[in-house]
Amino acid sequence: MASFTSSIYILTEKDVNKYIIGIDIGGTAVKLGLFDGDGKLAEKWQVPTRLGQQGRFVLPHIAAEAEERLRKKKLSWSDVHGIGIGVPGPVLDGRIVPLAVNLGWKEKDVAAEMRQLTGVSRIAAENDAKAAALGEYWKGGWENYTSAVMITIGTAVGGAVILNGRIVPGAFGAAGELSHIRVKPDETEPCACGKCGHLQQYVSAEGILRSYRNKVSGFESAQLKTVKDIFDAAKRGQEPALSTVKDTVRMLAAAMSAVSCVIDPELFIIGGGISNAGDFLLDLVRSEFKMQALPTAEKVRIEAAKTGNDAGIYGAYQCIAKICSN
Repeated sequence: MASFTSSIYILTEKDVNKYIIGIDIGGTAVKLGLFDGDGKLAEKWQVPTRLGQQGRFVLPHIAAEAEERLRKKKLSWSDVHGIGIGVPGPVLDGRIVPLAVNLGWKEKDVAAEMRQLTGVSRIAAENDAKAAALGEYWKGGWENYTSAVMITIGTAVGGAVILNGRIVPGAFGAAGELSHIRVKPDETEPCACGKCGHLQQYVSAEGILRSYRNKVSGFESAQLKTVKDIFDAAKRGQEPALSTVKDTVRMLAAAMSAVSCVIDPELFIIGGGISNAGDFLLDLVRSEFKMQALPTAEKVRIEAAKTGNDAGIYGAYQCIAKICSN
């Protein structure tokens, strides 16, 4: 299991002028971070995720964009010591992705392909939510908690389980896949994975928008076009935005209460774009969780991630730092 550590990997004197690239692949955008030899984030940027044809262009597009950015800084792949990659799906052995439904991948050796595209030998892949948890733990100041569950909510829903200060990978790389907890048994519409009634169908950005659209007319739907619009309207008490948010929170709390019965964590961390709703969201989740969870879980803390959209690239850095230090 990947061990959490608040210390960061520093390049040896031989390689101190080299860089590490952290990559966080999302369903709509890819975030990249360029870290210097002291582990400091020197630059960050993002590019669109190039989907289609079973995701065959995702990695080539990322490599090409990263190479262009390096070129503008008068650098090349020979100046890169390692590449860490967060992927929206389970990852085995730091390289194999059995399935990434949002990208269209099946049995892809991410490390081997990226190695071929860049010539960089040190490459490590990790589930994006697990990588985000690593990054959040490192930069968010959660090292005093030995057990926690992180939930990331954006285009998709991800999760990571922390026990005794370590990420739990699971036997098949899928521990923490909260997105596929079944929360609505009577659902007939399939999730992206092919099964029905999973959390991701209701709590992801698209799930929230779909829930809202199902409650309103076409004209009203056109007024609120993003999840942020819906939460802003809900804060003002505007219906049906408020009922949409409450439905979302009920689904989320149901999954969290189920997880608490198995993991019994000290802390839940909510990350991803939805965490920008701040205390408005957290207070609703805390209240609903208390109603649904066992009384023994009443003392669990539910907090927002502190590193925002940078958690994934920080975590990707930590993933590659682990193999670079070997």
